[in-house]
Formats: sequence, structure tokens, C-alpha cells
Amino acid sequence: MNPVNYLYLSALLFTIGAAGVLVRRNAIIVFMCVELMLNACNLAFVTFSRIHGNLDGQIIAFFTMVVAAAEVVVGLAIILMIFRVRHSASVDDANLMKL
Repeated sequence: MNPVNYLYLSALLFTIGAAGVLVRRNAIIVFMCVELMLNACNLAFVTFSRIHGNLDGQIIAFFTMVVAAAEVVVGLAIILMIFRVRHSASVDDANLMKL
């Protein structure tokens, strides 16, 4: 299979994720779309790594996955606390941190 097809898939996944972030109002859906965009970038990194024959892109993708895992823990905790206080997961209602 041609590696360019993986880049097309990566671009498609990133576009779907970006559209989801811009269109959706539910915080969990927006969070999942951000994760989809990160995975699309990881796919592009690994594809470029394979094309050029070195491991740099795979190492960057690994560290991106580590940061994304930490982001999931913190982000879901924040969304859960906002949901408990506001009884809504809408990003429009998430002005809880304002003074």
C-alpha cells in the first residue's frame, strides 16, 4: 500500500476532528474530536517516519500519546466536576472558572 494513502487518511481524520471541535457544543464530544486530531497527527508522524526510513516520527508519536493520556485524565476530571456542579456538559455553560 502506498504511504501517501495514510497521509490522505490522516488529513481526513484531522478534518473530521476539526469540524467536530468547531460544530459540537458537548464538552465530551469536543474532547473526543481533539483526541481524533492528535491521532491523525500521530498517523502522519509515523507515515513520514516510514517514508524517510528513520524512527524520529515514531518517537514523536509515542511522546504525543503519552501527553494525550495525561490530557485525558485531567480533561475528563475537569469535565466531570463541571458536570457535577452544572448538570450539563455543554461548553457554553462551562464558565464556572470566571470570577
